[in-house]
Amino acid sequence: MWLSVLVGVVGLVVGLRLLYRTWSGRCVSSASMRGKTVIVTGASAGIGLHTAADLVKRGARVILACRNLEKAGRVADELRKGARDGGEVVVRHLDTSDLASVRRFAQEILDTEKHIHVLVNNAGIVGTEERQVTGDGLEVIMATNHFGHFLLTNLLLDRLKQSAPSRIINVSSVGHKRPTSLDIDDLNLEREAYSKMRAYSKSKLCNVLFTLELARRLKGIGVTANSLHPGVVHTDIMKSLEYSLTNILLKLMISVVSKDSALGAQTTIHLAVAEEVEGVSGKYFVDCKEAPTSSLGRDQDLARRLWEASEKAVKLTPGEAH
Repeated sequence: MWLSVLVGVVGLVVGLRLLYRTWSGRCVSSASMRGKTVIVTGASAGIGLHTAADLVKRGARVILACRNLEKAGRVADELRKGARDGGEVVVRHLDTSDLASVRRFAQEILDTEKHIHVLVNNAGIVGTEERQVTGDGLEVIMATNHFGHFLLTNLLLDRLKQSAPSRIINVSSVGHKRPTSLDIDDLNLEREAYSKMRAYSKSKLCNVLFTLELARRLKGIGVTANSLHPGVVHTDIMKSLEYSLTNILLKLMISVVSKDSALGAQTTIHLAVAEEVEGVSGKYFVDCKEAPTSSLGRDQDLARRLWEASEKAVKLTPGEAH
């Protein structure tokens, strides 16, 4: 009896895994990226790595923007082996949790790159259960996942405009649907009971709202901005989960019924290269198709207020603001 139950459970799990992967969207575009310059943050592992690998094979000049230069250097060596049609790989240091690092990276890019055709804001963390604050006074998950990318995008926006048509891609998550509210006056999560999943889900909501307002501000100038959910993906980010029974079960579930990083990167790649999304902006994609966000994610006034609060949080100067 127990053997039959076990066989049934295993069969169900395997079936779910196969169905999920079969139904998952895949980028079918064969568009060349020769002559295009692409920046991918957090490109030394997971979805970012596989996004970069695909774009290098399409002939793009891909800048890996990473915290760990040693790891990124090893990744770059491997990616160069698969480069085609003039594809190049460049490594630059970037820690999106550190605003000074973001500014140094942006200045280096502006000094060395004449064009930026695609900016992929991919870097992200889940964080720890204990609330942590960066040297800039920002909650670390919000800083890494939202504030750093907000600042980076603003600093590079003129170059993106000069390179139009160009694209900005913000990697969010279905987790953005979890929050029932977003207190613009408490983006560093000081007032409410803290949990890393609350911080993570709110940072992902900020990714969606940032995209919404960014697209509104960029309307009609040839630069598009879209966000996405990559799917349930088993990536290195899962290693950051602390030891607990809940997290062990979560890791087990995700390892069994999930996409691998290559499949998880497909929607990002689709938004970077597909001809059919040229001119599409302010949308949210899942499995390479447009999908609805939460009601909060569609709130234009909330998006505007988040933008204004983010400008203050990252100390954006009048000359940098858009």
